[in-house]
Amino acid sequence: MSNASTSTVQLRYFAWVREKIGVADEIRSVPDSIITVADLIDWLKTQGAEYQAAFANPGIIRTAIDQKHVTNDVALGDGKEVAFFPPVTGG
Repeated sequence: MSNASTSTVQLRYFAWVREKIGVADEIRSVPDSIITVADLIDWLKTQGAEYQAAFANPGIIRTAIDQKHVTNDVALGDGKEVAFFPPVTGG
């Protein structure tokens, strides 16, 4: 039994982020030491080669917590859903 506490969060992936990871969404137990979006991305990059590939350039990934767009320095707080997607381009 681990002494580290965790929170459960639904992670959703869109477009090429989803393609690299191989799933559209998943429910993960995230260590309580993960405070910000940037912390979450750093942790996810340790979860396998597919995550490392998807988050290789975290500065271009857009994030939403409970369907509200946020920057990577924002605390996860009590968010239950975190979505990651590439920037929208086009004209």
